[in-house]
Amino acid sequence: MAKKTLLVVDDTVDNLIILYKLLRTEYAVIGANSGIEALRLVHSAAPDLILLDIMMPEMDGYEVCRQLKLDPHLRDIPVIFISALNEEVDEARGFEMGAVDFITKPVKPAILARRVAVHLELQSQKVALQHRNHELQAALSRVKELSGLLPICMTCKKIRDDQGYWNQLESYISEHSEALFSHSYCPECAAIAMDDFLN
Repeated sequence: MAKKTLLVVDDTVDNLIILYKLLRTEYAVIGANSGIEALRLVHSAAPDLILLDIMMPEMDGYEVCRQLKLDPHLRDIPVIFISALNEEVDEARGFEMGAVDFITKPVKPAILARRVAVHLELQSQKVALQHRNHELQAALSRVKELSGLLPICMTCKKIRDDQGYWNQLESYISEHSEALFSHSYCPECAAIAMDDFLN
């Protein structure tokens, strides 16, 4: 199974090296030393999770996160802020920008590893749930195709479709569902067929 990819963003090279060493055994780790570089990397190949410093020149972490959350293709990537800022207002702003977590520096290796693992697992479950939801919506759409009032001929039992064409019952249901048909006689028709055969 391929390793999950983490993007680590920090303007201090030493911090990038520390995080790389802490995470490289479990994950594929990519580094960026600016917000602009981070956005460029994310647009070329989206990571599974981003560890993002806040205080950076030119573009701070808050702005990087804000831009990610505006992009429909990138907004679901979990962002964890890692910062020396440790005031409640800083954490609150991070969550307002769309981050899933906030870790203060200096980083505790065990805490970092656990939080990264937890948020990757939550993201996997979210994706699986979205996939399942799409499947259920598709199934519901197929069911809705067979719901409502269907004009059916009283004699031959053909069904009129939305374009006004008359279709055999089996053909119509097969086209609008996953049902398959096998043909046989019901007891009443079997008795009639037997009488016809004997006579």
